[in-house]
Amino acid sequence: MLFWILVATLTAAVAAVLLLPLLRAAAGAEVPQSHDVEVYRDQLEELKRDEKNGLIFGEDAEFARAEVARRLLAATDAVKAAGSAQPARRSNRLAQLAVVLILPAIGLCLYLRTGNPDVPDAPLAARLANPGDDVNILIARAEQQLVANPEDGAGWDVLAPIYYRSGRIEDAAAAFRNALRILGPTPARLGGYAESLIALSGGLITNEAQEALRKSLAIEPNDPRAQFYLALALKQEGKAPEALAAFQQIVKASPADAPWLPLVNEHIASLKADGAAPSADQAGTALGSPTADDVAAAQTMNAGDRNAMIEGMVESLAEKLKDDPKNFEGWMRIIRSYSVLGQKEKAAEALKQGLSAFPAEGEQGKQLLALAGELGLTADGGVK
Repeated sequence: MLFWILVATLTAAVAAVLLLPLLRAAAGAEVPQSHDVEVYRDQLEELKRDEKNGLIFGEDAEFARAEVARRLLAATDAVKAAGSAQPARRSNRLAQLAVVLILPAIGLCLYLRTGNPDVPDAPLAARLANPGDDVNILIARAEQQLVANPEDGAGWDVLAPIYYRSGRIEDAAAAFRNALRILGPTPARLGGYAESLIALSGGLITNEAQEALRKSLAIEPNDPRAQFYLALALKQEGKAPEALAAFQQIVKASPADAPWLPLVNEHIASLKADGAAPSADQAGTALGSPTADDVAAAQTMNAGDRNAMIEGMVESLAEKLKDDPKNFEGWMRIIRSYSVLGQKEKAAEALKQGLSAFPAEGEQGKQLLALAGELGLTADGGVK
């Protein structure tokens, strides 16, 4: 009974709030000129009596009669204009009726159809004890248990992928980390941890994620998830030939109906379209990297000569980038090369030029910024 009393009270309160402006509009719609019409008519009759009784004569009577008639016409016009607003007042009355009767009736019908006032209260403890299919309750229940026993590795192991699927990526990474610490590494835990780190970095394969993936491959050498992400890391680092070879190796080792093959083939097609199809030596020459002959020759050089050779190859790559600024792999390679040579200012300038060709909002621009972060460079072309 108390429930229905509360419902009636709340309904009345809401109806009052909605009716108030409608009632004000109706009150304001009354036309004051309707009273003036009666007054002016009485004045005309009074003038007739005064003229008949000799209290007013000639021009004075005509002037007074004309003035009262003018005012009577003006008031009559105002009343007629207000009469044209009757439909609006009728709409106002219909709106009031809808608020008082129709809206409460609709609400009541909906509740009687979908609600159930006889259902007992369900406190949080009861919902946690019997969560059913409510994922949020399941998560809350697991979190409650982990607060009481933070070293429950099985709890972290169960909760981590649920966090990931629910979009709580930071919590997922922390849960995978705890599960790895307590229960030890497995391909599933390492792969889930790596994917969480990748999601947190906006799709970039960070060094920490790569380390987790390599550990996964050490346990399960044929883990396609780890192989895929490591191949993608090579692509993001601008190592197109190595990435192409890694993706092609995944295709060779996978069943013909493997669900990940379409995505792998997309990357292979992309790398080939960007010119990664030549051999590693040919690609290295095109990007200013040393070939096998260059490496062999460098073994006989002293440190100064080797540095001079490397600097010459980097300068050659810089010239190529002037002619072809859309060579993304070239920018990745030259920024890294300048940093390895200790030429941070040149690396920062190369980063600035690379970002002008590949804006930071795009995927390739984000990869340039990720590389810059690893090398201690800033997005505006400076050095941290």
